Amino acid sequence: MVSDTAYATYEAQLAKEVKSGEIPKHIAIIMDGNRRYAREVLNAAPSEGHKLGRDKLEEVVHWCMDLGVRNLTVYAFSTENFKRDPEEVEYILDLLKVTLYKFAEDKDVHSRRLSIKVIGDRDLLPDYLLEAVEYAESRTKDYDDYHLNIAVAYGGRQEIARAVREIAEGVKSGSIAIEDIDEELISDHIGAISVTDPDLILRTSGEIRISNFLLWQMAYSELYFTDVFWPGFRYIDLLRAIRTYQQRKRRYGA
Repeated sequence: MVSDTAYATYEAQLAKEVKSGEIPKHIAIIMDGNRRYAREVLNAAPSEGHKLGRDKLEEVVHWCMDLGVRNLTVYAFSTENFKRDPEEVEYILDLLKVTLYKFAEDKDVHSRRLSIKVIGDRDLLPDYLLEAVEYAESRTKDYDDYHLNIAVAYGGRQEIARAVREIAEGVKSGSIAIEDIDEELISDHIGAISVTDPDLILRTSGEIRISNFLLWQMAYSELYFTDVFWPGFRYIDLLRAIRTYQQRKRRYGA
């Protein structure tokens, strides 16, 4: 009881400190560690970790809105993840379907005007998931107070390659002049997220790598790595990440 009280007191103090500082406009999260959490903590099948990871996403979305984080992008399923066991892939994609429908009907999503967008290669997604994507996006398309981008069948290199192809086709057709190719044009063609580039990129599970996530957009992002598995990620872990961001001096090369 004493430790619980002390923990709650520390969390409240940390939350007060964080809220008094600059809140990142955009946080991107690599949600890693579902399978290891199931194996090492629960001694259970990977599906249990993925289910808890789905539940954690719902929590974190609401935590971010409570803190005033206007934009959240999460890495839910990469193009490389299709290499996993087909049954596991199907289970994860079905969880994403359920999650999108839940978000689309969440009263808090609508009262706070949270828009939902799925980024990635939709040609790789099954019809049942595409229907959920279209439903969630259509239900929230007029909202602009908060933004949730869910990366599914997503790869940063693939995204850049596609933008290069589009620009090359434009040059070939004469609609784009070579001298007009600059960072802004490339960003327009990448266009995965229609909001500001991430201020803070956070990865759970102890792995210290980016794993093909938002490679173009992260040029000036602050990076934060925690050894907490995604299903075990706590509000206090999010607060610590934001506090670390607030303590860093962002000079953008100046």
